[in-house]
Amino acid sequence: MIYDASLDGLLQKVWDGRRINPADALRLYSLPLEELGALADRRRQLAKAKDFNGRGNDIVTYQIDRNVNYTNVCNVYCKFCAFYRTEKDADAYVITLDEMDKKIEETVALGGTQILMQGGHHPKLTKQWYLDLLSHIKTKWPQVNIHGFSPSEFIHFREVFNEPLDKIIGDFVKAGLGSIPGGGGEILVDRVRQKVSPLKAMSDDWLEVMDVAHRLGLNSSATMMFGHVETIEDRIEHLERLRTQQDKSNQRASGILPEVQTKGEVGSAGKIPAARYGNFTAFICWTFQAEHTKLKAPTVGAHEYLRTQALGRIYLDNFTNVQSSWVTQGQEIGQVALKFGANDLGSIMIEENVVSQAGTTFRMTVADMHRLIQDLGYEPHQRDNWYRLVN
Repeated sequence: MIYDASLDGLLQKVWDGRRINPADALRLYSLPLEELGALADRRRQLAKAKDFNGRGNDIVTYQIDRNVNYTNVCNVYCKFCAFYRTEKDADAYVITLDEMDKKIEETVALGGTQILMQGGHHPKLTKQWYLDLLSHIKTKWPQVNIHGFSPSEFIHFREVFNEPLDKIIGDFVKAGLGSIPGGGGEILVDRVRQKVSPLKAMSDDWLEVMDVAHRLGLNSSATMMFGHVETIEDRIEHLERLRTQQDKSNQRASGILPEVQTKGEVGSAGKIPAARYGNFTAFICWTFQAEHTKLKAPTVGAHEYLRTQALGRIYLDNFTNVQSSWVTQGQEIGQVALKFGANDLGSIMIEENVVSQAGTTFRMTVADMHRLIQDLGYEPHQRDNWYRLVN
């Protein structure tokens, strides 16, 4: 084997916490899995060193929330989705306020602090329907954060409501929206998106929603669903686009970018100060789940998941948090992922309907979370959406 001094230099760059480029990422991807994992764990330590009064490296967090899918009616027909229905299907639904109340009551009773509310792209629900739903929830449970509506849903709203994104998101915030999930990210490469979800928001659309949301003071998560028709280079391009957007959002928050907020924007707690901007709070990646879907693609296993998550942690040097995807990988791999760059186990998932429709039905309790975290020598702590400790 020929000695490659340049690889030593790349490994040192990662160890020191310096930024890598796409060519670096492609080289790192071919490292032995355990070596890549060690580098990702090092980057986790660097990212978390100052969190929780300097105790970030000792703590692994989790959240208690509930996925609420307000409708399964959708007109974009993604090939990888087993959840959507047409309006004519017998099992199509739109949630009622009574059904929503029961779900949130159960969540709060279990110590939950948030609902993750997403749905299909329903062609007939009005803007007022959404505003009334948000206002109902926020009035009845002001302590519960509404983490709702993915970027692709907001692009759908823009077309149906015929209003600009800042107006729609601003009105949703006034009604009670607290943050935005990163659903619908898939792979932020249009060639890939045209193959798997040609009627859904394209890459620039997804990023535009996040940019507007961050400008209006909302935090959001960033995701990647991989292991279908994309290449490794596509995954790296996806990470590059996330990192570029995070740079922009962080620069705005620090005052490097010019003031761009519009007058009168408000959040759930009142007016947003001019200096308050949002960003991506966390990165979450998971593998394509093939059962009951129309997408014909080879699926990937745990090794590929761990490798991709580790690369994500290394590449996304401006993200503080990386979340393990035990929902698709199971408890054991979810735990192992904590040594491959993740510092968070996500939610106990009181309810999950989308991935489970594709044949994945892993479940977790708070006791399970504590056991998995403590077995690795970390302290388990419940958090909220902004990664503040609840206990």
